[in-house]
Amino acid sequence: MRIVIAGGHGQIALRLERLLTARGHEAVGVIRNPDQAKDLRDAGAEPVVLDLESSSAQEVAEVLRGADAVVFAAGAGPDSGAERKETVDRGAAVLFADAAELAGVRRYVVVSSMGADPDHPGDEVFDAYLRAKGAADAYVRSRTGLDWTILRPGMLTNDAGTGTVLLTASTGRGPVPRDDVAAALLELLETPATAGLTLELISGNVPVAVAVKDIAGN
Repeated sequence: MRIVIAGGHGQIALRLERLLTARGHEAVGVIRNPDQAKDLRDAGAEPVVLDLESSSAQEVAEVLRGADAVVFAAGAGPDSGAERKETVDRGAAVLFADAAELAGVRRYVVVSSMGADPDHPGDEVFDAYLRAKGAADAYVRSRTGLDWTILRPGMLTNDAGTGTVLLTASTGRGPVPRDDVAAALLELLETPATAGLTLELISGNVPVAVAVKDIAGN
């Protein structure tokens, strides 16, 4: 498969690119900063420089044309303010969804966040982030032209992956290594029957591939 990933230089995205390449897939990473291209190539991915905050849906669709699936893994980052949560975490996810439909790419996998909710209360930046992610998720779920899966990991860590997780509609809070999030994304991409599911992910005791197979079609 040819998989295009928004936020291609993110910590989860780089892990996913390595996994996709090792599994024989073609990974394409969308980045804003051309200085990051070498890191993507080192991960086995093809870099494409494109600013999702200033591009049109048609421009993004040209990048997505011919892809088998897309992954939205972009984010404004922990040091950004509430305004960029809106333009990246919501706006870019909406743009990427629109572009996927224009390009005829049905499979759309979103890296969201546990607690994402368009009506989440509060005035802190993290509250704005959860509202933005929740609004983006709601928009994606409304698109009948997309076979979407939304993955909401728990607290992300850089611990080595264990390869075992808990993956259900509602897990309760808990940590999960980025390694295991990337592994779950790979399995979700290879499992079309997970379309239409919003899933939470934390560390657990079920092998990633088994957890995805168990939830597929539910």
